[in-house]
Amino acid sequence: LLHLLPTLVQPAQSLARPPISKFSVGAVGLGSDSCIFIGVNLEFSGLPLNQSVHVEQFLCNNLAVHGCPRLIALAVSAAPCGHCRQFFQELRDSSSLQILITSDHPNQNFSKSPLPFKPLSEFLTNPFGPCDLLDKESPLLLEPHSNGLSFDTSQKHANLCNGYSKESELDGNFKNLSNGFYGELEESEALPRIEALEAAIKSHAPYSGCSSGVALMDPEGKVCRGSYIESAAYNPSLGPVQAALAAYIAGGGGGYERIVAAALVEREGAKVSHEDTTRLLFKRVSPKCEFRVYHCSSVENGCKKASE
Repeated sequence: LLHLLPTLVQPAQSLARPPISKFSVGAVGLGSDSCIFIGVNLEFSGLPLNQSVHVEQFLCNNLAVHGCPRLIALAVSAAPCGHCRQFFQELRDSSSLQILITSDHPNQNFSKSPLPFKPLSEFLTNPFGPCDLLDKESPLLLEPHSNGLSFDTSQKHANLCNGYSKESELDGNFKNLSNGFYGELEESEALPRIEALEAAIKSHAPYSGCSSGVALMDPEGKVCRGSYIESAAYNPSLGPVQAALAAYIAGGGGGYERIVAAALVEREGAKVSHEDTTRLLFKRVSPKCEFRVYHCSSVENGCKKASE
């Protein structure tokens, strides 16, 4: 499978959306479950550059969405920037992650061995990461865990089911939504809200404790969700709306204007809030999107590893 990674990088690049730099980057990674995942870079016109999604962030988010517990190796079209080398530190045993930069080997026949992979430790020496701030038992990025969150039953939007159940998802209640009429379909609020809470429960926020998640819905009722992913160095963190947009694209989503509804779930009064930046982003990329914010609270003390 490792031989496939560099051959798929160029096709992956075609999915990138860099309207500002016009510099498309693609990555293809191999998970411990033997599945292959893609990553691309995303930029958003009219927004600060720090709202962009780096290809390595996209790739790790793709593994997280699909529940893959470990990234073994990746091939990428351009060398990871310092931002992304730091982001990779959130992975367990990150120093052993194998990286191949295809642009460094333009004439290489990747079907033949040996492949020119190098460990992350050669790209970032003497790193700062989770081991400097967390105990050894803390779950890291991609590792199963639960943040123990629920909606406050005293709030207006506390009815978690709101007429929705996993079974009702199958009978098409949430299909054929239209941008113009979404606001009139109260029942359609439930699915994005539930999925955003699930994303918040699975978010990686061990440094601030401010778990959050975003869920997006298209006109056919398909929902994509993204979890907040923190970095020990703070700035390389991936916001929940960026994570959700990455999942939307990885899942074959079209233009951002097709996003008709979105929900953000986070703690009320959190020291790290994504409400304002998420609202600003949707105003730019999908101004007709119905965006709602819901607050949650903890039902457990801190993040816990999921039961085996």
